[in-house]
Amino acid sequence: MHKVPRRILIGLGILLLLIGLIGLIAWELLSSALEAKYLAKTAQKMTWQIRSGPSDRIRYPGQGPYDVRLGYNKLPEYLARLDRAGWQIDRQARISIQMARADDLGLFLPYHEKDQAGLTLFDSDGKPLYQGQHPTRVYRRFEEIPKVLVDALLHIENRELLTEQFPTRNPAVEWDRLAQALLEKGISLVDTDRNVPGGSTLPTQIEKYRHSPEGLTGSMSEKLRQMATASLRAYLDGANTLPMRRKTVMAYLNTVPLAAAPRFGEVNGVGDGLWAWYGLDFAEINRILASKPAARDTAYASALKHVLSLIVAERRPSYYLAANRKALDALTDDHLDLLAGANLISRELASRAKAVKLRSTRLRIDPPAQRFADQKATNAQRIRVAALLAEQRLYDLDRLDLAVDTTINQPAQKIVSGYLQSLAKSEAAAASGLIGFRLLKPEDPLSQVIYSFTLYEKAPSGNVLRIQADNLNQPFDINSQARLDLGSTAKLRTLVTYLEIIARLHADYRVLDAKVLAQKAQPQRDILAQWVAARLLTNRSETLAVTLDAAMSRPYSASPETFFTGGGLHNFANFDSRDNGRVMDVWEATKNSVNLVYIRIMRDIVRHYASASPGAAARILDDASNPMRATYLMRFVDKEGRVFTHRFYQRHQGRTAAQMAEDLYARVRANPRRFTSVFRYLEPNASFDAYVATLHQQVPASASLSRKTLESLYKTHAPDAYNLADRGYVTQIHPLELWVVQTLRAAPKTDLKALYEQGAGVRREVYNWLFKTSRKNAQDIRIQSLLEVEAFDGLLHDWKRLGYPFDNITPSYATAIGSSGDRPAALAELMSILVNDGVRAPMTSLVGLHFAADTPYDTRLSPKPARGERLMPAEVAHTVRRALARVVEGGTAARLAGALKDAAGQPLAIGGKTGTGDHRFERYGKGGQLLESRVVNRTATFAFYLGDRYFGTLTALVPGEQAGQFGFTSSLTTQILKTLLPALQPHLYPQPPAPPKPAAAAAPVAEPAPIAPRMPLKDKPDGATSQADPPAKEPSAEGGFPEDLEPSVVVPVPPAPAPAADAP
Repeated sequence: MHKVPRRILIGLGILLLLIGLIGLIAWELLSSALEAKYLAKTAQKMTWQIRSGPSDRIRYPGQGPYDVRLGYNKLPEYLARLDRAGWQIDRQARISIQMARADDLGLFLPYHEKDQAGLTLFDSDGKPLYQGQHPTRVYRRFEEIPKVLVDALLHIENRELLTEQFPTRNPAVEWDRLAQALLEKGISLVDTDRNVPGGSTLPTQIEKYRHSPEGLTGSMSEKLRQMATASLRAYLDGANTLPMRRKTVMAYLNTVPLAAAPRFGEVNGVGDGLWAWYGLDFAEINRILASKPAARDTAYASALKHVLSLIVAERRPSYYLAANRKALDALTDDHLDLLAGANLISRELASRAKAVKLRSTRLRIDPPAQRFADQKATNAQRIRVAALLAEQRLYDLDRLDLAVDTTINQPAQKIVSGYLQSLAKSEAAAASGLIGFRLLKPEDPLSQVIYSFTLYEKAPSGNVLRIQADNLNQPFDINSQARLDLGSTAKLRTLVTYLEIIARLHADYRVLDAKVLAQKAQPQRDILAQWVAARLLTNRSETLAVTLDAAMSRPYSASPETFFTGGGLHNFANFDSRDNGRVMDVWEATKNSVNLVYIRIMRDIVRHYASASPGAAARILDDASNPMRATYLMRFVDKEGRVFTHRFYQRHQGRTAAQMAEDLYARVRANPRRFTSVFRYLEPNASFDAYVATLHQQVPASASLSRKTLESLYKTHAPDAYNLADRGYVTQIHPLELWVVQTLRAAPKTDLKALYEQGAGVRREVYNWLFKTSRKNAQDIRIQSLLEVEAFDGLLHDWKRLGYPFDNITPSYATAIGSSGDRPAALAELMSILVNDGVRAPMTSLVGLHFAADTPYDTRLSPKPARGERLMPAEVAHTVRRALARVVEGGTAARLAGALKDAAGQPLAIGGKTGTGDHRFERYGKGGQLLESRVVNRTATFAFYLGDRYFGTLTALVPGEQAGQFGFTSSLTTQILKTLLPALQPHLYPQPPAPPKPAAAAAPVAEPAPIAPRMPLKDKPDGATSQADPPAKEPSAEGGFPEDLEPSVVVPVPPAPAPAADAP
């Protein structure tokens, strides 16, 4: 026996070791057994916990399409913005150290990702109010996916993915495909025309289109990042990756990007792709494909081809689906042949499918859009969330992984929304008692009336929105997006200001000594200051509540007179002429909404602000030598001069020099003297002969004038013969228009700003007459106008402090009765201050935000506790609420008395202010003659509070010229609220559960009594000045300010089992 050489033994051992090592590597490449142990152990450490407060260990993703669409990558920006807006992080995800290390290594965070997410709004009971899930159509379980679809996808993209032979296999890498791809890539460096097949598996493709920037693989390092993350993600559920591989197939089909379709937007997933690109029903396609194809089954062939086309379009979705359907059709046919060649489908089925033509996107019939009127509260909350996050489009907001808790009372919201929409029908309006005097008329176009209702509830967290509804089927909110004439609701603001002034004076004067107080009590222009000083002089210890009550008892005249305000003389009228000549206190004037009393209250308010200004109005007006007079007159001159300059610039801008001159000449052709004055000013260098020729051309009657007369005219009206003001008098053309025309003729490119700057001296010259001491009366009128404007600036500041939404108001006493406009939402804010005893609490409808639930970015926020801001003494708020309660008890909203009860059945206090707006555009001529009157809109509003918890507004609006057909007042809105309250009461004041009753013997059922006819409801006249029945014809409102007194006529009501007890 020969001894084997040692060298051979060593060689054989090495060979066997290499064979074993190669076998082990081959086995590992096939089964991933060793890899599975390590990755599964590592994946189990990829966890996070939800902890209170901001997280000290959280990582946010990059610019991948999935992370951008769901808002994960913008979370830092959102959280910073929310912090500035008064929100705080309650709970947030804290990732494990191992997950943080994975991020540090450049991997995407591995966790179970959502196939479907979007904005969800919850109501006050935690029930869904709105859901924007995207994609909309998805597979929930792997078993729902038709087998033919799975087979087709895997054959095209990843044939070995669901192989059950190796349960621990890593699905992120197919080594044979990867090797082939690398080899082909190397060859393509030499053969540049060679087509390189992809080596990506479905898991790496998902990583690419979800998390890589722009959904693309930009480099080899990005490819390795995708593979590493997909490998780690595959083992999140343990070493057996088969369940995860099935989830991968489902995730791919649910979320594969398929470009953007017209009238749909971004398309993700086969389900949405079938609908968006082909108009095919996802459930129906799945039902067809889940069955066995029958002979000549065209439906199955069509369904298969359309689904397969979406799979093959994934490589270039925009090109195939949007630009070149013919190429997509041919490519799909090629893949049908491949599937038939692999025996996945029959040749016959492939042939039938190839005969099908892909449907056009134009064949998709979109379902009717939801009515805007049904979604008002929802859309308002979406807009508020978008504003919080600075998202410009609701489209983007709806795709965020975000849940929002709102305060909307959904059952009550549906009741109000449905009711308001029903009022477009005459039957519903009549059943609600809305047809009648000062209400609606049977012939009115009821569909033109827009109704809006908002209701808030006072809560520890602030004033929370419960109902926001209207019947306007447009994306427009009349509560907060329009400036409306809301009529006498302005009296509420005026009353608050009046009482605030009294309260401020009370606080200031209480600390004064008797001598100073006696001086303040002397007669002066500031009537309110004089009155408070006189009261405190007699009783220094008088409390504010007593003083406010006395202020409400101050008598005012309701008699008509002419008022100088707003730069001119104005007359105002009461709605009820029976109030003319009466004297009443503020309580009664508020209850019956008497115009002229509030005009006089506003006059007192304006005089108070004017006297409190640095100019000391009384001294300026009384003392002709006061140096402040010149200052005010210069301001007036500059202000009015700019107004005229702007007017004349608008008239002559863009004209040629000849056209401007012709315009002026046309106005003076009847008089040679006036023409000469204009001509010599515009043409100062013109010769005598040129003047004569132009004069004869423009004024033919001048041909009879002698040469001596013409020479006299030429010299008398020379450019330097008199000043510009006198030339304006001679020509009867405003001197500033002459100057504007001369300037524009000399320099046509002069703009308005330059005219303002160049015209300072000219304006002073034109108004020089005003500065003469003999003109004191004219000066006083103009100074008073400026003092009034300054006073209204002060009033505006105080109104804005209480939520007035605009930056300007009309400087006229008419502001007290609504001429400055308002918004229902702003009135609700003012009512919230009154309900909260003078403290402004936040008006909120959003109470919770939950981003990225069940992800490593999970963040829950809530509003920071807000401290209320005191804006007025509590006594002021109490006094105003008492005045508003009288409006309901026996005033313009008397029909609501006793209409609401608490859970115990006790009547609740209701208060509010009514208002009717009749907004018209009117143009007047000389002597106050009305030249044009055009209706803009008509409104009826009721700003109210219910008990001590609820408050809101109810508005009716008719926009445009059709408003002239209506004659309703705020009686309409009070009647609507009266009809709504019984339906809302169970939601506002739910009854406590009744205790169980002991069983008792059944009593015989009595025959129902016949229903007695209900007597017509007859209201007491609002003015309470006469019990006589009013005339059948509706009285007209003089002066353009219709008021809102309660109708005193028979109101039709539906029959009821018993007479109503709610008549005022």
